[in-house]
Amino acid sequence: MRFLPKLIFIILFVGCNSNNKDKNSLVDFTAEIQLGIENHIEKQSLIGHGFFKLEFEEKELNLKLVKVHTEYLANLGPQEHFACVDLASTNGFVYDVDFFLSGNPGEMIVTETTVHKINGQPLYLWEQNSDKTWHRVPAENASPELLGVIKEKDRFEFTYRATLPEMNKTSRIWIPVPVSDEFQEIELKSFKSPVAYEILDENNHGNKVYFMELNSENSGQIIEINYLVNRLEKGVYENKFGDPLDYLRPNRLVPTNEDFNKIAKKVVDGKLGSLAQARALYDHTIDRMKYIKTGDGWGKGDAVYACDLKTGNCTDFHSYFIALARSVDIPARFAIGASITSSRNEGGIDGYHCWAEFYTNGKWWPIDISEGDKCSALSTYYFGHNPANRIEFSHGRDLVVEPGPESGPINFLAYPVLEIGGVLAKAKVEFTFNRIPFTSY
Repeated sequence: MRFLPKLIFIILFVGCNSNNKDKNSLVDFTAEIQLGIENHIEKQSLIGHGFFKLEFEEKELNLKLVKVHTEYLANLGPQEHFACVDLASTNGFVYDVDFFLSGNPGEMIVTETTVHKINGQPLYLWEQNSDKTWHRVPAENASPELLGVIKEKDRFEFTYRATLPEMNKTSRIWIPVPVSDEFQEIELKSFKSPVAYEILDENNHGNKVYFMELNSENSGQIIEINYLVNRLEKGVYENKFGDPLDYLRPNRLVPTNEDFNKIAKKVVDGKLGSLAQARALYDHTIDRMKYIKTGDGWGKGDAVYACDLKTGNCTDFHSYFIALARSVDIPARFAIGASITSSRNEGGIDGYHCWAEFYTNGKWWPIDISEGDKCSALSTYYFGHNPANRIEFSHGRDLVVEPGPESGPINFLAYPVLEIGGVLAKAKVEFTFNRIPFTSY
């Protein structure tokens, strides 16, 4: 399959020259693509007695719509469109399905339907040709770049955009401040907000947090923060902040209990040294967990949920590992930010991404178990590395700042924590990026 890659994403790119009218038309057009694919799934589900039926590997899958990836909706050329959709099967597996559509807005028909990923594990990747067309590459033949890894260094502009909901009472919002360290250099390029902000210190883990007070007049307004990021590939590094033994303590959603003790001791039995034990726990987490984001409870970084259901997203994978590591006296901690797409140089990002670090022999080891699970060829790489195409927002759990939310310590901080009249609410969040060649900046 080859097609023209005139990718027009629903999120507006930072630094592009389009005027507002052009931008609005792009948003309207991708909204039409979203409506087209949702209508198709709905109609087919009515025919399928409540399920979207899909033939795959000589079986018929009964699927329910989970999510349309709006950041990947695209116009491929005249009357040719692309959509990427998550659908869940009756056994709980999540299938990432690529849809190709043709036709005018309001009259689109689906011309091809292909399973792209199963529980986050890709069956193929898209690679761009020199003539700007694209072709599929089987996952087993894909390069690290296609699989999401840029080594050594990366440079990009990153935009964090939050659209405020209706607010009928005095409101407050907390947003992470990515800080410079030995692996990332962060430069604030612009901060657009309807109100002034202050920066709070979170002293337990060394984070910084934007804090703003809002009112009803700010309903529907936008907070947009743009950074220039120079990022290095992150490997094993020496401890330079705090006492690693602090990361043996439990968190609210990463407790210490007998179940974790029993599992961890069984996994590390016979393994010599904490490094070998950590690798055994890493492999165990990959073997036990499935990357499935359906139902209630996933995405909170709840280690008990992960242990019981054996499913979840990156927060659940890493919370489970952290609970096990601490059970055998290996300090372990949580970090969160965003993974910057490596196969293209601008556009939308599918939400936050998190990882973990464990401590042994005077050094911290970064690990990414959920990514190692998605691609077995990279599982060894992700034991001790974070690729350069990332930005880190914060690390640690149960974050305490002053003033802080009435709901208590912040579980982890990637998306904004917003309280309206002291009650938790949600802002719409969009991340976009624009990669910058090193020779052009």
